Amino acid sequence: MGSSALVLFFIVGVFFIGIAVSIAALFAPRSSNPQKLDPWECGIKPFGNAWIQFKIGYYLFAIIYLIFDVEVVFLVPWAVVMKKMGTVAFVEALIFLIILGIGLMYAWNKKALKWE
Repeated sequence: MGSSALVLFFIVGVFFIGIAVSIAALFAPRSSNPQKLDPWECGIKPFGNAWIQFKIGYYLFAIIYLIFDVEVVFLVPWAVVMKKMGTVAFVEALIFLIILGIGLMYAWNKKALKWE
């Protein structure tokens, strides 16, 4: 049970997703109402252009949050098996945290964490 099982699992997964999307496309109700194509459906007519400028800081803040959220996903399993793994696991996690700390210092210096 090597890589062939993984390939088979991937193919079966793609097949089931394809079947689900196809069934939804065939049987889902459709509406030809032009209001369905409006970008905003709250009862107010849309005005202006949908392509507006926004502050890139919000995007950077979200990316930084996502990075540190993924960090927690990696550190929780590490903390569970750390006693079994010993010093090697501790050093690897320390290197991981140092790299993320450098990224945090870079973002801090670029003032990506200021919410203005």
